[in-house]
Amino acid sequence: MNATTLHEKTRSRGRPREFDAEAALDAALRVFSERGYHAASISELTEAMGLAAGSVYKAFGDKRGIFLAAFDRYRAVRRGLLDTELASVETGRDKLNTLITFFAGSSHGEIGRQGCLVVGSAGDLALFDEEAAERVATAFMTDEALLADLIRLGQSDGSISRDLDASATSLALLCLTKGMRVIGKTGRSGEEMAAAAEAAMKLVT
Repeated sequence: MNATTLHEKTRSRGRPREFDAEAALDAALRVFSERGYHAASISELTEAMGLAAGSVYKAFGDKRGIFLAAFDRYRAVRRGLLDTELASVETGRDKLNTLITFFAGSSHGEIGRQGCLVVGSAGDLALFDEEAAERVATAFMTDEALLADLIRLGQSDGSISRDLDASATSLALLCLTKGMRVIGKTGRSGEEMAAAAEAAMKLVT
C-alpha cells in the first residue's frame, strides 16, 4: 500500500476520515515481529495502530491483509535503509561488510528483540499460506542475489578473491545474516553481534 493516507469509507458528520497508513503498518509490524502472526490478536493490532476495528477491516480486509501489507512495508523500508548505506562505500568488499554490519546492528537491543518479520514469517506463516510463503521466498532470494552481486563486484574490483565461489558463499552469508536476526531475539549485545559480523567477513578473505 503506497499511499501515505487512506480514506475510510465511513463518514463522521459528513466528512471522510483519514489515517496515516504507513504509520499504522509500522505499528502493526512491530506487533507481528514481537508476537508472531498467530499470537497477534486483532485487538492488539488495532490498539497498536490506533484505529477502530471497523476502519482496519475496511482498509485491509482482515488480519492476513494487515500482515501482508505490513510485510511489504517492512521490506521496502529495510531495503531503502540498506541501499542508502551501501551507496556510501565503493568496493564490493566494503559493501558486503556494510550489509553484514547492517544485519548485525539490527540483531541486538530493542530492535533485535523485535526480530525480523521475514525470518519470523518463514516459520510462523509460510508453511500454511501460499501467498505469504511466496513473499518469504522472494525476500530470501532477493537478499541472496544481492549478496552474490556484491561478492562478484568485489571480485571484479579486486577487493575479493576471484577464487571464491560466489553462489555458495552468498548462500552461507544469507544463512548467517538471517540467523543473526533469530539470535538477536535472545538479548545479545552489540559487541557480540559486531564480533559475529567480523567473523562472517572471514568467509571472503
